[in-house]
Amino acid sequence: MPQSLAWNLIHLIFSVKYRKRLILPRVRPKLYGYMSTVLEGMDCQPIEIGGVDDHVHLLFALSRNLALKDAVEETKKSSSRWMKSPAGIGHRDFYWQGGYAAFSVSASNQTRVANYIRNQEEHHRKMTFEEELKKLLDRHGVRYDERYLLNE
Repeated sequence: MPQSLAWNLIHLIFSVKYRKRLILPRVRPKLYGYMSTVLEGMDCQPIEIGGVDDHVHLLFALSRNLALKDAVEETKKSSSRWMKSPAGIGHRDFYWQGGYAAFSVSASNQTRVANYIRNQEEHHRKMTFEEELKKLLDRHGVRYDERYLLNE
């Protein structure tokens, strides 16, 4: 095959450090747009970005030329800097948590995961972030130590 082709869908989740409720409804569309631009700049195709006041979910196609950890690092670093700016919330103490959760998504589940991300506010009327994260980790067979899972 003369070319390299890939379509690796990633469902990425990370929260505000200490799960502070700093992602206000008025800033969410701008933050998600900014994150989308950051992903595009790394040749990653954003599909859906959403969340609530203390965490975000991103569904995107990972560039075949980029390691996941690098895409996560750049997205978090750039968006944290943006949130600290007057364009964001102007909160100089805004930080994302140190870790993240990332899951591969099959193309056949792309629409379902995008809808799940789109409906985060409704979803979190019934379930906390901690419950959601544990459920997703369990569903994907990811082993974790609860002592460290939500310690930041």
